[in-house]
Amino acid sequence: MRFDLQSHSICSDGALAPEEVVARAAAAGVELLALTDHDTVAGVADARRAADQHGIRLSAAAELSSVDGAHEDLHVLGYELDFGDPELETTLTDFRADRERRVLAMADRLRELGFELADDVLEQRRAAGAPLGRPHLADALLRHPANAARLQEEGVTELGPLFERYLVPGALAYVARSRPTVPEAIEVIHRAGGVAVWAHPFWDLDDPQETLEAIDRFKISGLDGVEVFYATHDEEQTLLLHDHCVRHDLLATGSADFHAPDHGRFHSFMAFELHGREPILGPIGSG
Repeated sequence: MRFDLQSHSICSDGALAPEEVVARAAAAGVELLALTDHDTVAGVADARRAADQHGIRLSAAAELSSVDGAHEDLHVLGYELDFGDPELETTLTDFRADRERRVLAMADRLRELGFELADDVLEQRRAAGAPLGRPHLADALLRHPANAARLQEEGVTELGPLFERYLVPGALAYVARSRPTVPEAIEVIHRAGGVAVWAHPFWDLDDPQETLEAIDRFKISGLDGVEVFYATHDEEQTLLLHDHCVRHDLLATGSADFHAPDHGRFHSFMAFELHGREPILGPIGSG
């Protein structure tokens, strides 16, 4: 089965409406898709209607940002969620409010560093009730002409380098989150009837042994699986994760993490390799 279990729409940091994401996935041959917007299920209903029209399966899902000790931005994917659950919506609303507070604090830090921001980029999203994230903040910085010469001098004229210099943990303008922890994120997912999967482990951690130890700790807290197959995981990383999942009875999922057709890194569906291993999807997509 052709699957892709992480994608993003305008409901978080993607560029397309949920139904457009589904249409592009279907055109690419995806048979099982998950829309995993950050800390929200707002696009799931539209995506599900589109999935029915295109004859593909859609898992009601979300990607929850969380913390784990010194690691300030780990992501836990929740699949097969009861996306109409009032408790889930209340919790995710709280998470999104915290995200917006952090983004605005990072905007203040960028201004303190001497940057101008294209405030219309941020205000238009806020006026429309759309969530704010670091990509929107980066866009507001890149769009303001007053920053052009400095960014050129620093060699950060594109999104990726800009993030690395200013907007990732430890960077000049980054503001850390304080909640939820990974166990709390897993609990939120389970309370909504979902399946909890750690997204792109080697995006978050570099050391293989530390990564495996983190998986074992998260499993004690109820983790159901790991995103083994991923757009930026190499063969060695993929095989290491898959073997660990098999040994420890965990699901092994995968995605290209679609954000936009013209995204520098995450722009096409199923842009990941299985490296000769079989996914273990369990209940995901079976409902």
